[in-house]
Amino acid sequence: MSARLSLIMFTLTVGLNMMAGTVRAEQNAPIYLAAGDPALDNTGRNVRDKGDATLTPEDQMENESDITITATIRQAVVKDESLSVNAQNIKIITRNGVVTLRGPVKSEAESMKLQQIAKQTPGVVQVDNQLENIAP
Repeated sequence: MSARLSLIMFTLTVGLNMMAGTVRAEQNAPIYLAAGDPALDNTGRNVRDKGDATLTPEDQMENESDITITATIRQAVVKDESLSVNAQNIKIITRNGVVTLRGPVKSEAESMKLQQIAKQTPGVVQVDNQLENIAP
């Protein structure tokens, strides 16, 4: 019986080692792909966002009016199917009625459209358009 148990343990160990090797390969694959593609490198943006010079979503005020403004803009942006996926995923940060728009968009026209959506939202005092136009 102990020989049978040893065989089972050996089989399980080998199987687990094979699975762990496969998982490691899959985990490293995206890192390898991202390392060679400058379009996927957000290092500069991450450094910029670490400082206090730019607003991040963590700077969103948590009072009811600012949350309502941000939610209303987000709903309008997501509902607009003419906007690119990047545009629909911009950062929208509201502080005391001042809305900051940040993130990549595909064109100046798209940037202006997002700014207009924000300006037309009730309660917005000012819009700070920090959107970045990216080449297609």
